[in-house]
This record gives sequence, C-alpha cells and structure tokens, in this order.
Amino acid sequence: MLIFIDDLGWTDIGCYGNDFVETPRIDQLAAEGVRFTDFYASGAVCSPTRCALQSGQNQARIGITAHIPGHWRPFERVITPRPTMALPSDTVTIGEALKTAGYTTGYVGKWHLGTGAPQFQPDQQGYDFSAVIGGPHLPGRFRVQGRPDLKPGPNQYRTDFEADLSIEFIKKNRDQPFFLMLSPFAVHIPLGAMSEKVQKYRQKAAEQQRDLPHPVYAAMIEHCDDMVGRIVDAIDQNGLSDNTMVIFTSDNGALYRRYDFREQADDTVTDLAPLKGEKGSLHEGGVRVPMIVKYPPLVGAGAVCNEPTITHDFYPTLVELAGGQLPRNQTIDGVSLTPLLSNPDARLDRDALYWHFPHYHHDRPASSIRARDWKLIEYLDGTGDIELYQIGKDIGETKNLAAERPGRVADLQKKLKAWRENVLARMPIPNPGYDPDRAAEWWNVRNGQPVASDNRKRFPATEKDQ
Repeated sequence: MLIFIDDLGWTDIGCYGNDFVETPRIDQLAAEGVRFTDFYASGAVCSPTRCALQSGQNQARIGITAHIPGHWRPFERVITPRPTMALPSDTVTIGEALKTAGYTTGYVGKWHLGTGAPQFQPDQQGYDFSAVIGGPHLPGRFRVQGRPDLKPGPNQYRTDFEADLSIEFIKKNRDQPFFLMLSPFAVHIPLGAMSEKVQKYRQKAAEQQRDLPHPVYAAMIEHCDDMVGRIVDAIDQNGLSDNTMVIFTSDNGALYRRYDFREQADDTVTDLAPLKGEKGSLHEGGVRVPMIVKYPPLVGAGAVCNEPTITHDFYPTLVELAGGQLPRNQTIDGVSLTPLLSNPDARLDRDALYWHFPHYHHDRPASSIRARDWKLIEYLDGTGDIELYQIGKDIGETKNLAAERPGRVADLQKKLKAWRENVLARMPIPNPGYDPDRAAEWWNVRNGQPVASDNRKRFPATEKDQ
C-alpha cells in the first residue's frame, strides 16, 4: 500500500516537527514503523517524481523533467527543453512488475503521466483497477475520468472519496496479494477544505498568533491524516496488518507561493523552515519530503533512518519483497531499501543522488547532486552559478561553500556532468531572443499565449464559500 501525497512538505506533519497541524494517524504510522529523515522526491514537481516511481528510473532518462505539459518563459536567457508528454507505453511500470509477480494492482487518484488520452492511463500501464480522479478538492468539483459508475457522494470531500475507493479495493482483494497506490490531489493548490476543519485552524492560528501554515492548508493536511487513518483501519479490520506494507510519502516539497503569485487571487501556503526553497526548486525545500514505512515482518517500531534515499528506490524494493523480477531491458536507477528496513543504521551501496530540472518554475534551470554529506547545485541558465553545501551541518543551505572548496566543486561537477551524459539528459540552449525586459513573462504551453495571471480569481476556501 503506497500513499503518495501531493505537495506535502518535509515539516508539514507532527512527526517531522510541525506543532500546529494535527496528524495523529500519520504520527502513529511513524511510531509503528520507520521514519526516514533524508528521503528525497525524485523531482521538484509532480510528473517527474511520478515518472521515476512508475519506471524505477531517474526521470531524466525518459524526459519527463517538468510537470506535464509545463509552461515556459520565451524571453529568458535560455530555451528550456520540452518534457516528454506521457509515460512511454513500453515502460514496464511498478504496476506491471508486481502484476507479473502475482499481485492484483490498483490505482486511485491523480496520475499526471499523460495527456489524457486513454492509452496513457494506469489501466494501460499494469493496473487492474484504475480510478483516475480529476478536479479540485471540494464537493461537486471532481470526478473519476471515464468512469461514470464511480461517483462521489453529493457533499463528499475528495480525500474521503479516494479513501472509499481504496477501502473497497482492499476488501475485495484481501484474500490475495495486492498492490494499491493511493495518490490524492491533496494538498495541492487551489486550497480548499471542509469548513469545520478550516474554522478549527483559523481559531487555533488566532490563539497562537500564527500566520503559517495557512488554516485551509492545515485543514487539508488533516483531511489527509483522516484518509490515512481510514486506510490503516481498513487494513486492520480485514486482518492484513501483520503482513501488509504501508508507505507514506510525498511527490515533492511544499509550496510557499504559486509561481505567478497574485495577492488578490492567491494565498501564501506554508513555512518550509528550516529548509531553503520550495516546490519547483532543487534546494532542500523542493525535494526533501517525509517518508514512513510500516511493515511488521521487517521493520521495527519507532525506528529512524538517516540514509539518503529517493522515490525511484521504491521500484526495486517492492519487486524484491514481492518475489518478482526486475525488467531485463529497462535500466533501474533505484536501489532496494530492504537493508534499511531491517537495519535503519545500514548504508546503501550508492555514491550519490542526482536531480535534473532544466526548467524555469520557482527557480532557474538547474541540476544537482548529493554525495553523502555534500550537495552541489549547478544552474543551467547561462550564468555559471554554482552552490555547494555541507548538508549534514547546514540543512538550511545557508552558507554557499563553492568559493572555499574549489576541489570539491570540481569533483561534484565532474560527476554530475558524467551522469547527465549517461542518462542523455536534455539541456537548455542559449536563447537568441533573450529580452531582459520581458524575461519574467510566463507563457502557456497549451495555447501558446501569455499566462493570464492577472485575471485569476480566488478559489472558494470551503464548501460554504462555493
């Protein structure tokens, strides 16, 4: 069972230090399993990480390096590569690998690995049951794509509906091996939660004189906590707790503000301190995320693991535990986490983790590498900017050591360059149309027009505001 939250930050839940949002069921999951402190999303935005999870590969190999379809800045210093618009059909997904190993497979929630065409959906990529849900969180605003037989209740919040579908799948398949991926749209913007929870956090914020996280965002996190609790309870009620793995994580870091923030339409979402950056950035705030695993046969309760790990490690881990086989003709970049599950103090046989985000979003195009205690970010926008941090001593990336450690910079740059060449990473190129006066303009890929940010209206915060 893999629960894959959207845009949840590293410090957004109680067991990772949040003292405002109430997440008792997620915290209980951590108390009964292992909590990873240095777990990373494979990408700084959703589609890349989802690609890596499904393929077991760093997404740079496939070219899904931005959210699909992405956006662009046509007058910036560099022209950024267009992302691949769907997970290729010949990719052997984790769903297909586990299905081959004898598992019944299910997918519920956000997919975001295709253009909407039927051939690129989960039911064509190894999932026996597929309920891809589109639309925002509030009642009446979401639906299952192509499945008129699956309808939410008239006043049902989206995570409640996603939990219902997941619980039904668990009940139906309790007597056989199954793999279910639950991927809610929460806690992605636009912010929207049920009024009772929102009012609780508005009152709590006033009492504590807190500005962040936003009360609606806090309520959305609690909705996710309720969802996790219902899933864990369903597993227990069906007699599956002793032999079912439950994984909880996020697809990228949290959002501070929308990339084209407009005060009249948008909210400031959450505080990512002590981390630097946010979703869409290769700083820690963009890629370091929560990760919890509960699996009684292998994992001791209350354990903590500090080994650097990443989303595409799930693929070989789950295939190994399922007794399956990795695909012969598909490179697997992930490393099995099973040694860490049985011994959280173990170290993996891996020198470095790599990211490639050659796009403008919440930061400039960049690649990065974390090699044990050291992290380098290399900007790809023609500026030549380099940042070097000793993450173990400076989790907030407050001191750029690039000028002080030229040897370390040279070594990490060499490794990063070799990795990019190995995976055939697509790179930005100089823009002959560079116009510094227009460089900040965002343009829409779908219609080839400027993004109409100034026309955007504020989304209703609760069901009572619709």
